[in-house]
Formats: sequence, structure tokens, C-alpha cells
Amino acid sequence: MHRGCCDALEGVYIGGGTPTVLEKSNICIIMEQVQKIYGLADRAEITIEANPGTLTKKYVKEMLKTGINRISIGVQSLIDAELSLLGRSHNSAGALAAINSARDGGFSNISLDLIYGIPGQRIASWKQTLETIVSYNPEHLSVYELTPEKNTRLYAELQCGRLSLPDEDTVSEMYYSALELLKDQGYTHYEISNFARPGYECRHNRNYWNRGQYLGVGAGAHSFIKGCRRANYCDAEAYVQKIIADELPVAEELLLSEQDQLEEALFLGLRKMEGIDTVQFPKWAIEQMGGTLHELVSEGLVEPAGNNIRLTRKGLLVCNAVNVRLMLSIEQRHPV
Repeated sequence: MHRGCCDALEGVYIGGGTPTVLEKSNICIIMEQVQKIYGLADRAEITIEANPGTLTKKYVKEMLKTGINRISIGVQSLIDAELSLLGRSHNSAGALAAINSARDGGFSNISLDLIYGIPGQRIASWKQTLETIVSYNPEHLSVYELTPEKNTRLYAELQCGRLSLPDEDTVSEMYYSALELLKDQGYTHYEISNFARPGYECRHNRNYWNRGQYLGVGAGAHSFIKGCRRANYCDAEAYVQKIIADELPVAEELLLSEQDQLEEALFLGLRKMEGIDTVQFPKWAIEQMGGTLHELVSEGLVEPAGNNIRLTRKGLLVCNAVNVRLMLSIEQRHPV
């Protein structure tokens, strides 16, 4: 949840996990309490995450009545073999049915998540998923490269060699094919992994990338308020016990130093297609990064755009490496 200038919430994001497994009455209680305790700004963006198998037209209509006006559906792929390998509970038909339910139920702001770089995935199957998804005209798309999580079956099978990820060139081609197809279809590429119809950029995520304030509620949730980052207990029981004891359920707290803030501004700002605004950085930091920036420009990884520095098409694929080089260039030169 993030606030606007008048303290009413500008946005609410109900997720991750699968909040749509909750009964409609539970969602109503959440939204009623949000409105009662914090208040909502006019035209606030209120998103709920959903897995395809939890959505029906009736449920969607009930969600709209609570004030939720944006839905993010974890489609991931429209190839059944790929979905099975990812351990998803839905198939391609179920994913498309969920999109139809969301649209027919009244949502005019639908976001879909897709994954590329899946073991066994081919350029052709990835393009097939993209082309079909675009035909459903979602307002927003998030396109992520697969990151196998530890303690999952997929991770174990990759580790032991039973499965292998597509090679680097194939993964790059998948990403670039998404950029080209979505641009041709009128989507704005506004962040490394995110695309939107004009006016439908996710305000919630933009707030993250701009280092705006937000409050995380629930087990494992994170907050950023007045330069301090906090993480709640991940264990639900520990979280509840703290609440019962009338204590904040905060497991970790970090007050950011100037150095921390600079590194965050770099890491988050370069994810945005407009890049980082150098005017907002201390003069000493820009001077210290000068040599590294010159190298990165020479290598075709970043480019100037007015007062901004942004990633090039080539640089999009190595954003983390670019960030590391820039961070290292200022790490040892904090002014006294």
C-alpha cells in the first residue's frame, strides 16, 4: 500500500501468493478495514493477484464490488507441457478461461504474468504463447525470465542434470522477440520486464522503482517508510503472536545510509526505461561514476538521454552487471 500527498492510499496490492483462494467475504473485510484505517484516494489503483484456477465470472464480479479495480493473473505459459514442468495447477485452457472470466466479469484493467527460459521451451512455443495472449488484449503484461527457486522439484531436477535451461542465446532471443512483438502491438515497454497499453502502467510497481513509501501488512510483507526498510516475520504463527501481544511484527529493520540510498536509486532506477535522472544524484557520485559510465557507453550498454542515463537494448540483458559496476565505482568514495 502506498500513500499520496494527502495521506490517503494511492494504491493497494493484495498479493503475492493466491489471495483469490479466500472467500469473497474475507476480501470484503480486508477492503473495509483498509478504507476505515487508511482511506483511499480518488481513483486509487487496487490490484489483486490470482491464479487461473481460482477465478470464475461470479467471483470476479464480487471482487469488483469490493472496490478492487485491477487483476493480475499468473498465466506463465499457454503450453501445457511447460505449465506442468513449472508445477502449475492450471492448463492453457484454464488460463484462457480465467482471462475471459476477468473480462466478462467486468475488469477493464487486466495484467498477465508470463515466463520465458523454461527448460525445453523453444522460440516457437514462446511466440505462440505471446501471440495468443496479445489476441486477448490485456492492458498490462509482465514478462519474466525463469528463476528456479531452491527447494522446488524443478530446481532439484536442474541441479542433478535431468533438466537444463535454454542456452543464453535462446533466452536472449526470447526476450527480444517479446520486445518486438509487444511494441508492434502498441504496448509501451516501461520497465525491463513490464509492458502496458498507454495509461495502464502499474502505479504500484512504479512506486517501488521510484523509491516511494509503502506499507506491507501480513506475514513476510516489507515496508519502506521515511528511509527505513522493514520486513515482517515470515512465519505466520510468529506474526500472529506479535499482533496478539500488541507488538509490531517486524523481524528486520534497516535505516538506509546515504550510500544505501544511492545504490538503491541506481538499481531500481536503471530498471525503468527512462533510466536514472543524474540531477537527483550528488555531484560527487556522478563524478565518481564518470569513468565507469564512459566505459559502459563505449560498450553499448548505457546511453545518455538528456539528464538521464538509461540502458540500451543490449544493456537490458545485463542490467545487474551494469549496476554492480556502477555501485563499485562509488562504493569506496563516500565524501567525509
